[in-house]
Amino acid sequence: MVVEYTRYKIASSHQQDFEQAYRKAQDYLRTSPYCDAYELTHCHEDRERYVLRIEWTSIEDHEQRFRHDPGFKDFLALVKPFIPNIEEMQHYELTDVAGEGRAVRRAA
Repeated sequence: MVVEYTRYKIASSHQQDFEQAYRKAQDYLRTSPYCDAYELTHCHEDRERYVLRIEWTSIEDHEQRFRHDPGFKDFLALVKPFIPNIEEMQHYELTDVAGEGRAVRRAA
């Protein structure tokens, strides 16, 4: 598995459209056999910043298979207006530093 982080800077006047685009685009992520999980987060301290986190089965599955699926053109059409707002888009490998915090363990 690999995790893709995409950092966006979206002006407040475009945030509603941006979030709506990803609400629609998530249908393609949800049904893709190459996507394990995804989430779009909005920065609390700097309200113009968003981070999209996608867990892919592999870089190859993301770049070679997902991007060549028939639905990719529709996915891209939804998010394409926001591509110029990307500040970073990179794939990251997991390390062995991971766990759950006390609040999660207590709730279980």
